[in-house]
Amino acid sequence: MSAASASASVATVRGPVAAGALGTTLMHEHVFVLNAEIQQNRTDWDEEERVADAVARLTEAAALGVETIVDVTVLGLGRYVPRLQRIAEATPVNIVVATGVYTYGDVPFWFYERRPKRGRPDTDPMVEFFVSDITAGIADTGVRAGILKCATAERGLTPDVERILRAVAHAHRATGVPITTHSVAALRNGLDQQRIFAEEGVDLANVIIGHSGDTDDLDYLRQLMDAGSTIGMDRFGIDTLLPLEQRVATVAALCREGYADRMVLSHDAACWLDWFDPDRGEALREALPNWHYRHISEAVLPALDQLGVGAADIETMLVGNPRRLLTPVAPY
Repeated sequence: MSAASASASVATVRGPVAAGALGTTLMHEHVFVLNAEIQQNRTDWDEEERVADAVARLTEAAALGVETIVDVTVLGLGRYVPRLQRIAEATPVNIVVATGVYTYGDVPFWFYERRPKRGRPDTDPMVEFFVSDITAGIADTGVRAGILKCATAERGLTPDVERILRAVAHAHRATGVPITTHSVAALRNGLDQQRIFAEEGVDLANVIIGHSGDTDDLDYLRQLMDAGSTIGMDRFGIDTLLPLEQRVATVAALCREGYADRMVLSHDAACWLDWFDPDRGEALREALPNWHYRHISEAVLPALDQLGVGAADIETMLVGNPRRLLTPVAPY
């Protein structure tokens, strides 16, 4: 690690942190995933209970050595920074927040009629919105976003999803903060994301293709990394999509091939997710008992050790790669 990269700062909820001080970092997590409009019109949300629970969960992770999480909750997922500020003040974990739009099909109506000039994605009002979150701060909180987030799901590159990806690309180039994505590995649509970003001049070394760990298709994963991107092995604990044994075997195989410097580890977990009714939510928790911030520390790292993944590769995936990716590059 160069002295410059160690001393460069990364925006967190509590303020700038030297990149060299981020430590063990989970690169794709959530604190809360909420439908804010529905939450504001119901009476079954207990703010104090939920905040206290989040503090407890993050403090448990900190006791296991987690020093930083990247909360990739953006527009469409209920991002609310004042709540994160309360949590960050009560836990030792650094929280990096994201800007961007999460949708599988359509942009939020606020952006629907606010459109870019034809053929000029750099003029999209979303670019200005994202850049402001990164450079000036989110709303009046003073908290600056440290990463950009977008998504491509089963519906593929709808016109609005493609518009968001291109806006994210231009916000990245204007600010130098990295891009992370939601992708569907079974559809190999990380390749679509890379194509769009490359068309907009993005250096793919600054892109994390999220949820790549949902597949053990090594040819696909190598293709993403050989193009320059880091892959997110970031759904540990969601064993219904791919069991732990296959997830760790995939990481171990790629480490043996020399790809540790292009993988990051995480869970895509949340303290509270309101997408499901209480009964189904309880069933989900019972079906996914390992989907929490402790799982990598408690189970994944021992499993990787059993498969011969050495301490240096673990350090690279949990410390070195996050530090490199979260350190903003010069705008270009």
